[in-house]
Amino acid sequence: MSAIFGYGEDAFTLWVLKHRKSEILKRFNDETSPSDCLVFYRPSFGRRGGEKASEFGEFDAILVSLENIYLIESKWDNLSVFRRGEITIGPEQKFRHHMFSWYVRHWDEKYAYDWSSFIKEQGNDFQKKFKKYKKTIPRSSTVLAENLKFILSSLRKHCVKFSSPHNIKNVLLFFYNKNKSTTPTCNIKEFDLICIDYSNEIDGNFIDLK
Repeated sequence: MSAIFGYGEDAFTLWVLKHRKSEILKRFNDETSPSDCLVFYRPSFGRRGGEKASEFGEFDAILVSLENIYLIESKWDNLSVFRRGEITIGPEQKFRHHMFSWYVRHWDEKYAYDWSSFIKEQGNDFQKKFKKYKKTIPRSSTVLAENLKFILSSLRKHCVKFSSPHNIKNVLLFFYNKNKSTTPTCNIKEFDLICIDYSNEIDGNFIDLK
């Protein structure tokens, strides 16, 4: 098989999903075999956001084990010296995790073929939860609704503890070169920071994704 080289945090994220899922699972004492995990790489929920919009961006990845659902954001040291003590994520990223977690906790398989019932039965709770953001549940005819139905149905079929409020894990992956950078801390209560050293994995500035 010929080599496939990637560059940057997107490539490092894909590399972890292909070869190092065990490091994420181990962090949470998840006994699922990496080969039994379901992966969504850069799942999109629409790039346009703002008030009265349904879109809420895209995760870098969603990793689904038999036990947990891992919502993943990725950052890296950008091939330079990294000495910051603490790393943060933006409010739009936090909001994305909150909104998708709401969908997970309110989704039932019966809605896969009846999105209008989902809006009717869960819409009031959605409005209360996200009132200050003026967000809306997408119409059934939209690409966003189709993406949500497919991913939520896939999560429910794969994860035994799908609707448990405790099995949704917000993960911040930080990729660094131990020869240049130090690992940061993350004091965001809802997120778990996992630092992964790529120094022995790159050829030049690229990583082999085969």
